[in-house]
Amino acid sequence: MNLPGSSSAPRLDALLPPEMVEKAERIGVQKTRLDAWSLFILATLAGAFIGFGAMLSTIVVAGAGDNAPFGVMRLLSGAAFSLGLILVIVGGAELFTGNNLMVMAWASGQVRASEVLRAWGLVYVGNLFGAVATAGLVFLTEDHAHGSGAIGAAALTIAQAKASLHFFPALVHGILGNVLVCLAVWLCYSARTTTDRILAIVPPISAFVAAGFEHSVANMYLIPYGLFVRYGAVPSFWRDGLSPDTFPAVTLAGLISNLVPVSIGNVIGGGVLVGAVYWFVYLRRRSKTGG
Repeated sequence: MNLPGSSSAPRLDALLPPEMVEKAERIGVQKTRLDAWSLFILATLAGAFIGFGAMLSTIVVAGAGDNAPFGVMRLLSGAAFSLGLILVIVGGAELFTGNNLMVMAWASGQVRASEVLRAWGLVYVGNLFGAVATAGLVFLTEDHAHGSGAIGAAALTIAQAKASLHFFPALVHGILGNVLVCLAVWLCYSARTTTDRILAIVPPISAFVAAGFEHSVANMYLIPYGLFVRYGAVPSFWRDGLSPDTFPAVTLAGLISNLVPVSIGNVIGGGVLVGAVYWFVYLRRRSKTGG
């Protein structure tokens, strides 16, 4: 039995940044060494989990009229979206944006660039598969028709806004979006309990959604769901001035034109502005000395 104050008693205090960065490095190595099927399946789960968060976030803002406080609704939407990353972190899954922190292990020479790129590629494809499949299943439930079509209208409005972004704004939105997502993941490295992890996730994710930043995996659900509604909704759904022509950017081309700059921005934001910065501060000298 562990007595209070004994050397064998478990530590309950949070890890400090120097310990967090070593944990991040170690986890990055472990992730790159997973076999392809394990990576793909865990990535598929992550795509679905983020899809669930995006689904809940859409429901929260559905039907909010012009009189609803804009900032409050965005904050509530962000808090709801936090469900996705909570499921990923606590449930265990592989998320492309969070895995951008693998650059710490690469910069320290613990893994090769080819191993990182292999992991990113498998996880990206798995995330896409899981998110699109989830969007399709949610569409088949006819959730878009609930609230007299309010959920479908909200989904289409969100997809239209994202698919309409030009390259550079989408890139910058992607950079800032994954800075906050990776900071949420980074804070989780300090956690020792599930409660710690949840509390660490909600504020950064709420901020990223409230600010309107971009997340490639979330968009893998949001834009395809909008596509399913635009091209698959029954004629009775289109009423009150709502029509497919109201959302011209919600197309496959719109999805691709969003994912390309947002994904690049996500890598810059998470891999460079979070991962590389913390590596530079805490691991650079150790790497130079070979420690």
